[in-house]
Amino acid sequence: MNQKLQAVIAETEKAVIGKRNTLLWVTLALLAGGHILLEDIPGVGKTTMALAFCRAMQLEYGRVQFTPDVLPSDITGYSLYDRETGRMEYQPGAILCNLFLADELNRATSRTQSALLEAMEEGQVTVDGISHPLPKPFCVIATQNPTGAAGTQRLPDSQIDRFMIRLSIGYPRPQDESEMLLRHQGGRPLDRVSSIMTAAELSRMQKECAAVYASREIADYVVALIAGTRNSPDLARGGSPRATLGVLSMAKAHAYLSDRDYVIPADVRAVFSTTVFHRLILTPEAEHAGKNAFDIANEILAATPAPNLLDRTAVHRTQTDGQNIPGGQGRTRSGGGHA
Repeated sequence: MNQKLQAVIAETEKAVIGKRNTLLWVTLALLAGGHILLEDIPGVGKTTMALAFCRAMQLEYGRVQFTPDVLPSDITGYSLYDRETGRMEYQPGAILCNLFLADELNRATSRTQSALLEAMEEGQVTVDGISHPLPKPFCVIATQNPTGAAGTQRLPDSQIDRFMIRLSIGYPRPQDESEMLLRHQGGRPLDRVSSIMTAAELSRMQKECAAVYASREIADYVVALIAGTRNSPDLARGGSPRATLGVLSMAKAHAYLSDRDYVIPADVRAVFSTTVFHRLILTPEAEHAGKNAFDIANEILAATPAPNLLDRTAVHRTQTDGQNIPGGQGRTRSGGGHA
């Protein structure tokens, strides 16, 4: 794994104890340029984790605590008349940052939730007919309380689909919780998180991730897996084309963390279920049988044959459709960084 990314994860572990696997998933999603939904009970460290990544990567940070009275203009900004110039001047909203934390998103009204959609999909916000680009890199980390908790409402499917992955941090192990208590005796652990890299370096890594090569066989494999979700008798709705793109982007990030500039089937297998399960809608019969979307995604993964590709750069250097792929010579596999 890239040494700076290793150092970033080590710094975040100063504040988020015993959750390395979750931190790896967040790192993958950041590299893939995706957004992250954290669904969990209050108090397990969702906000702390977001802040730790901001400090370690020197990301400009914005946060809104969502409540029913939060307005869309609080997110996107608004226009204000300037007497001196005689013009309407744009007042930036909280979302104009590198990492936007939408805390307890499912407590907001549907109108306010929808204010995020354009930003998440197009990297811009439009106010009074004028579009304002967001800083790069840009990522939304949204938290939501479990559906059914007081004052919450389910996020619309169109918004759920815009999140690259959905994670749950969960309770810490007893030994990790004890370590947390000891670390808080000397002040907030978050204050001890050091900056390792800059936002510009993250942008560069995202571009390198996007340039990771995927062969025609890999593309066909991803499409076959998504088709499996659409044809499953247990699913009323399978993965969208956005899910297809998300799986490949995450697979590229997994290859990048594994020090390769090309994707192999193992990369796809490693990220598929976590990238698609929150987008799947079960049939009533499957729900009644006690099935869940993650297990169904794993069943589809097991039933879909993977292409038989060799783990070497010659696999794609000889492909006709890969002659213009940037990135130079392939790196060797290091075996690190699997989420």
